[in-house]
Parts: sequence; C-alpha cells; structure tokens
Amino acid sequence: MSHQPTGPIHPLQGALLLAAPLLRDPHFARSVLYLAAHSKKEGAFGYILNRPLDKVVGDLLSGQSLGKLAEVPVFLGGPVATDKLSFASLEWNDNRQSMNCKTHLSMEDAQFEVELGNDVRGFVGYSGWGSGQLERELKGRSWIVAAPEKMIISAPEPSNLWSSLLMEMGPRFQLLAGTPENPELN
Repeated sequence: MSHQPTGPIHPLQGALLLAAPLLRDPHFARSVLYLAAHSKKEGAFGYILNRPLDKVVGDLLSGQSLGKLAEVPVFLGGPVATDKLSFASLEWNDNRQSMNCKTHLSMEDAQFEVELGNDVRGFVGYSGWGSGQLERELKGRSWIVAAPEKMIISAPEPSNLWSSLLMEMGPRFQLLAGTPENPELN
C-alpha cells in the first residue's frame, strides 16, 4: 500500500480524512471521509465513506424508474443536508494510483456511471467546513490525512474501512486502529 501519512497532502482536495481516535463528535467518530473540495477561503466539502445505511436507492426513491441505479448503496455522507440524496461516482486510476470522485451527479449521470461500471454511491447528507474550520481541526489533530487507496472502492465491509486503512499505514497507526471506541469503559 502507498499511504503517505507523514505530512499533509496539499491541496487537501482528493485526500482521505480519518477521524483520530479521540474525535468524539458522534457524526464523525471513526469515520473515513473523502474530501471532494477544499479551499482555505471557501471551506471544505466531502462524504463519509464508511457509514452504509443498509439501504439502496430504490428503497428511498420507490415508484420511480431507476434501472440499475435502484441497486446503488446509500451511505450517510455527513450531518449537513440530511434531507437530500446526492450521488457520487468513485473510479480508481491504476496508472496514476489515484481515485477520481465525481460529485453532485444527476440521476441520469449516476445511471451512466453505473453503466460504465464505476462505483456509484448515494449519500444522504454531506460533511462541510467553513473557511478555516478544517485547518483548525487539523492543527488540533482531529483528523489523520491519507492518500486514497484502491481498497476504498472494493472494500467488502465499508463499516470496517477506518481500522483497515489505519492497519495499512504502519505500526503507529496500527496502535490507533486498536484503540477502544470508548476508553472510559476499559
């Protein structure tokens, strides 16, 4: 695996944010976020990748002609705008060893991406930060920044993605992956 956890990725757009074990906000505890957009001036936007809702698009949009889009899994993307369903497509580029994420897809565009064989996901809500907010959280060590890995797309159990990614990042991060969810109960 080719994680580069030793320093921040610039720009942060396209990076993964893994919640540090001490991040107690229930919206983000043990989350893995794909940062789809980032600007110090404008803020940041992304989706949580490891909170499947155990639903597919057809469960939420019943009565519509959806084709293959009906079987697309739905995730909790974050605490903002949880009354809206949006679509994103994830595609791994083997040549560049990078992930491309197309966000804000229309239903037609999402269907097209499904037909191409790309990993399309529905997201209820998204994660967002105002100007400078993410930078403050990074300085406070609330997040671990990492480069995306191909395993994100093929992970059979998205809910285990947080610990799986940390385990691949080396001994220090393996210790973090083993941190109990609620240390007060130990």
